[in-house]
Amino acid sequence: MPGLDEPRGVVQVADEEAPEYRSDRGYDPEDEYRPEVVEVRPPAWMDGTYRVGIHTSIAGHVRESLEIAHRLGANALQIFSASPRMWQVGHPASTQFGQEARTRFTPAEAAEFRARREELKLGPLVIHANYLINLASQDRVLRVRSIQAFHDELVRAVALGADYLVIHPGCTKGSNVREALETVAQGIRNATRGIRLGPLRILVENTAGQGTSLGATFSELKIILDGCPDVPMGVCLDTAHLLAAGFDITTAAGLEKTLRAIEATVGISNVYVIHVNDSKVPLGSHVDRHQHIGQGYIGLDAFARILKHPLLAPPSPDQRQVGVLSRAFILETPIDKPGDDARNVATLWKLAGREISVSPGARDGFRARKPRARQAKASAGTRGGRKARAKTQARSRKRR
Repeated sequence: MPGLDEPRGVVQVADEEAPEYRSDRGYDPEDEYRPEVVEVRPPAWMDGTYRVGIHTSIAGHVRESLEIAHRLGANALQIFSASPRMWQVGHPASTQFGQEARTRFTPAEAAEFRARREELKLGPLVIHANYLINLASQDRVLRVRSIQAFHDELVRAVALGADYLVIHPGCTKGSNVREALETVAQGIRNATRGIRLGPLRILVENTAGQGTSLGATFSELKIILDGCPDVPMGVCLDTAHLLAAGFDITTAAGLEKTLRAIEATVGISNVYVIHVNDSKVPLGSHVDRHQHIGQGYIGLDAFARILKHPLLAPPSPDQRQVGVLSRAFILETPIDKPGDDARNVATLWKLAGREISVSPGARDGFRARKPRARQAKASAGTRGGRKARAKTQARSRKRR
C-alpha cells in the first residue's frame, strides 16, 4: 500500500530498468537528412540555335496560335494577348464583349497554353502590346488608360509564361521629346508596380519616325531604357522601320554602320528580338509599310547578311550554351494570298541555311487581306445599305 506522501498512480521503476543514455556516440553521416536532388532543365527552346517565328492569331483559343506557328515550320512565335485595336472592357475573364476584349486569361487557359507550348518546344514567346497604348500622351485620361492597359498586358504575359512583351514608345504632341521619353519610362515603371515579372522582359520597339512617333533613333530608345533601371528592359528592332527611319541596312557597309550605332547606344546585347520585315517604301521615307521577304526595298541579300552576321546570329555549335535564349527573328509580313506566311517562314529559314517542310494543314497566322478595291466596294456597299435602311425606317415612321 503506497505511503501517504507518494502520489497515487505512480509506479516506481527500479534503477536497473531505467533507459540507458549515451553521450559518447559519434556523428554518423548516414543520419543526416538529404533532400532529393531534382534536376532543373532549361526549356527546349533555350538550345542556342536559330529561333525563327511568325506572328499568329489567338482567335478562337489562345493555344491555337501555337498550332499555327508549329505547322508553318516556325520554332518561335509572336501574338497579341488581346485585340490590338480596342480597349479591353468588362470583367477580367468575361467573354461578353468577345474573346479578345478580356483583360485576363483563366488559370486553366494559361496552364493549357503553357503545357502545349512545352510539348511543341516553341520559344521564345513574344507578345506585342496594344497599338492604342500611348505612354507618352500628355492627355491625362489617355495616359492613365494606357498605363492600365499596359499593366493588363503584363499580367496576361506573365500568365502565359511569355519571354518578351514588345511595346511602341508612343507619340507626342506639343511636348519636348526628351520629356516625352521620360514620361514613357515613368509610365512603364507605374505599369509594372505590384507585378512579379519573373523572366518576362519588356522590349521597346524602334519606329519608322512617322508623324510625331518616338523611338526612330537609338538614342531615344536609350533614354527610355535608362529611365527604367529596376525593370528588366531591352530593345526590339524592326528592319522595315530601320530602313524607313534612314538606316541603310541594304548594304554590308550600311549594316555595319547601323550595328555600330546600336552598340554605342542601347548595346547589341540588349537587342533580344528582331522583327524581320521587308519594306514597301524606300530609305528614309518615315512610313511603316511591311512587305514580303525579298520583295521590298531591303532584299534577300540584305536579310541573308542580317541573319548570318556574327553579332546577330546564334553562336556556332561548338560555342553554344544550353539554357541561353537565342535572339528571335520574328516575321510580321503581310498576308495578301493564302500561303504567304508559309512562304515567308521557309524563305527566312533558307537564308539562315536550313530547309524546312511545312506540315499538312498549315494555314496562315491571320486571314488574307482584302484587296483595296474590294475593301472600298464592300465599305461603300455597307454605307449604301445603312442609308437605304435609314430611309425605309423614316418612311415607316411617317406612315404611322
